Amino acid sequence: MSPTPMSLTYLVRPSSLENGITPGLIMFHGYGSNEEDLFSFASELPKEFTILSVRAPFDLDPFGHAWYSINFDAEYGKWSDNEQAKQSRDKILQFIEEAIEAYNLDKDNITLLGFSQGTILSYAVALSYPERIKNVIALSGYINESVLVEDYESREHSHLNVYASHGQVDQVNPVEWAQRAPEILEKLKINFKYEEFPVGHGVSPQNFYSFKTWLDALA
Repeated sequence: MSPTPMSLTYLVRPSSLENGITPGLIMFHGYGSNEEDLFSFASELPKEFTILSVRAPFDLDPFGHAWYSINFDAEYGKWSDNEQAKQSRDKILQFIEEAIEAYNLDKDNITLLGFSQGTILSYAVALSYPERIKNVIALSGYINESVLVEDYESREHSHLNVYASHGQVDQVNPVEWAQRAPEILEKLKINFKYEEFPVGHGVSPQNFYSFKTWLDALA
């Protein structure tokens, strides 16, 4: 299937369902990667989903893409461009609306799957606009409350489902950052599963099997 032109570049794996609306699963890669990265998961995920893997909007030199800039400063250390992240949050929201129309997706059955920076943006969209999202698969990332809408805590989140996982020796996003998620999700009354694996900044086969089983159980 040739992708329908939309506001962000992406790859698509069509649903096995030939007629009617289909559940949608939308993937968001990490810093410096592209839409081909997570798309390798697509062939192993439930066939009824229409799967779209999206390229981040900001180009990096000499290659790769990002949802927002990460800067390294000798005095202040590593810091993220939160304003750029908010721009990406809103670009993703627009893309979801376009995808629902273009691919006849079920607007009440949208799953976001992110890795690292893509997880941060998946959380940003789902916690800011929970009425738009059903499930989040959050791999090797964390919740950055600075890129959520100001009144996110007052919104209704109880229908959301979150699977979050992290490597115990992640050298990019310390596991302590991810370990804050359960407290935040509990406060918002979100149904979640949180797991850690003895790996670094990546997704082990056991991790993949675990979130696939989790997703299958929700179907």
